[in-house]
Amino acid sequence: MTPGPTPVPPEVLLAQASPMIHHRAPIYTEIILEVLEDLKYVFQTKNDIIMFASSGTGAMESAVANCFSAGDKVLVVSIGNFGARWAKISEAYGLNVTLLDYEWGTKADPADIEKALAADPDLKGVLVTHSETSTGVVNDIETMGAIVAKTPAIFIVDAISGLGASDMQTDNWNVDVCVAGSQKALMTPPGLAFASVSDKAWQAVETSTLPKFYFDYKKSRDALHKAEPQSPFTPAVSTILGLAVALKMIREETLENVFARHHVNAAATRAGVKALGLELFGTEDPNAHSVTAVKAPGDVDGQAIVKSLRVKYGITTAGGQGKIKGKIFRIGHCGYYDKFDILSLLAGLEMALVGLGHEVTAGAGVAAAEQVFEANS
Repeated sequence: MTPGPTPVPPEVLLAQASPMIHHRAPIYTEIILEVLEDLKYVFQTKNDIIMFASSGTGAMESAVANCFSAGDKVLVVSIGNFGARWAKISEAYGLNVTLLDYEWGTKADPADIEKALAADPDLKGVLVTHSETSTGVVNDIETMGAIVAKTPAIFIVDAISGLGASDMQTDNWNVDVCVAGSQKALMTPPGLAFASVSDKAWQAVETSTLPKFYFDYKKSRDALHKAEPQSPFTPAVSTILGLAVALKMIREETLENVFARHHVNAAATRAGVKALGLELFGTEDPNAHSVTAVKAPGDVDGQAIVKSLRVKYGITTAGGQGKIKGKIFRIGHCGYYDKFDILSLLAGLEMALVGLGHEVTAGAGVAAAEQVFEANS
């Protein structure tokens, strides 16, 4: 029950156990073309999608390396640990970073982005997080995208934990580079990263002078646009075979139903947590479907809750990161989860809290979650 890596369906695991295929053979071309089309469905885009064998952070780095030149000015919007990562990557590549830094647990205000862009027309890009995994908060990407689209700046979004869990309309929301990874709501093991690249972003790629080799968008685009499309370098073949199955499962369920399932799982989790007398951390948003962040009660350390759940009850959750370590714990529910995963988690949480000396009403969390599931059945 972590925000990632998340559980993997048996069908995906079985596909990964298939015999190895050569990445220059016609069968690989067939598979990669299907995968890219299915990814476009999930990204809700008609743009090219570039794929790398890396974690999601690799896709974040690829966006910086391909879209800018040393000394370029960029606006980084941070509401948590992964927003801060945008700043660290940008600074590592010699970019001039203007940081909009918000209190962890709050949303970014699109009006602040509009003001920053008006104050400095030399800003070449705006980098933001969709679903901030460290706090469970989701930003208003649609409003931000409409603002950035009116300027020459490109809009780059980290949708690693949000894509496939919460609505993320890449094209309709004017997102120029949308990055994601395989190990969250896409129900596939870690190892694949993706970047959707718009026409506006490709113009930035053409003028970028930052060094890149493996993460070069042009190499990937050229390889994918051959008569027999390929990957420019050896891909993670087995993981791609698994991803192909996971994407078919999403298509069969439909994005609308996938989002609805995530919404109910998130609502049930939060209802259960509140029924135990615990307080949610951060801005509560009905569209935040990936992670529930919970404040640790004053008499218990958040890390102790995580340890008890894992050691005594076999349930792996996540603790707080950075400056909120020990103050919160995080429950992931993006990807391959159903109602009984949520109910088991809440039962384990009740017992863990009691074992750590914190009073709760036995069964209250489970009962509250059941009511949510019944109301949405």
